[in-house]
Amino acid sequence: MSSPDPQVRAARNPSARPSPDDRPRPAAQRADQTPALRGPVVAVTGAASGVGALLTERLAASEAIKQVIAIDERRGECAAAQWHILDVRDPAIADKLRGADVVVHLALDLDLETDPAARTAYNVRGTQTVLTAAAAAGVHRVVLCTSAMVYGALPDNELPLSEDAELRATAEATGVGDLLEIERLARRAPRAHPGLNVTVVRPSVLVGGTDTALTRYFESPRLLVVAGSRPAWQFCHVEDLCSALEYAVLEKVEGELAVGCDGWLEQEEVEELSGIRRMELPSAVALGAAARLHRIGLTPSPAGDLAYTMYPWVVSGSRLHDAGWRPRWTNEEVLAELLEEVSGRHTVVGRRLGRKDATAAGAAGATVALLGAAAVVRRARKARRRI
Repeated sequence: MSSPDPQVRAARNPSARPSPDDRPRPAAQRADQTPALRGPVVAVTGAASGVGALLTERLAASEAIKQVIAIDERRGECAAAQWHILDVRDPAIADKLRGADVVVHLALDLDLETDPAARTAYNVRGTQTVLTAAAAAGVHRVVLCTSAMVYGALPDNELPLSEDAELRATAEATGVGDLLEIERLARRAPRAHPGLNVTVVRPSVLVGGTDTALTRYFESPRLLVVAGSRPAWQFCHVEDLCSALEYAVLEKVEGELAVGCDGWLEQEEVEELSGIRRMELPSAVALGAAARLHRIGLTPSPAGDLAYTMYPWVVSGSRLHDAGWRPRWTNEEVLAELLEEVSGRHTVVGRRLGRKDATAAGAAGATVALLGAAAVVRRARKARRRI
């Protein structure tokens, strides 16, 4: 899922991993667990870190779940899960899924620093393989997690959007092209594999050990506001995402689900709560500079990421609400946690600066410096064309 904190991503010491004989036995084999649980057997991909690790722990502790099969390229910390170490693109995953009732696919790479071509190859191929393997293994439900970003951030979006709203995003923002392709795979899978049900969960701005263009927005010394835009901020805490995924696993709700805090925050409320002042720029300047800075490699975020800070893409979450689910976190609480997480980090136009760089540049000066760099590049190119 969204890139976890670097410490969460760090690989565990291989020498500390238990041997196969030390690994926990399935629930049905435990002498102290009678009668056997009757809930579903759930497989989780991407189970060693981020949202996958949190969901694995949550499901393993649930009395409604019979067994958890954890799949990743390294072993995670959940001792109660049955672990399989492999790449989700490996067709051998079908053997590991046999006996599972539900698969939750969370092995996605949305890291800003990953090469885009490699990221797409991993995300799309991995999802294709998991869907095909699940069908071959007799799994009856796959739960995929994309993002509410697939609705697109547009000035004429309704507030809030229903789950049935048209997916109008383009592939111009980080990872959104991959998510749109995953959505297409989800729609095709039941036709290609009769008997396989697919549920798609779309969280709003995800917070809690994540690193995205939208969380980095709050690492800036000034909040960039594009003149004439109408931002609306809705967050989703990873704990609420995990509880929504559990609802899908237990088949309390199905189909296409949007998840986030109730309501939203206007830009002025965000500035008041965060205490960070705005820097307002004309649309042509902000978008043009962002595109040039990304093209010359100064920033990891393409210009398309800016749209999600300009226009609303708030979701209603009505299907989950109708099923009885409620978020435990409010937008105000999630924003406060996000600000605590990013405290001490310094990011300008998506580019993370070291403390020395940020101090030398000054608050708004860093933004001006980067915008100025783009202008210099533009003037240099014009000069070369005149020669």
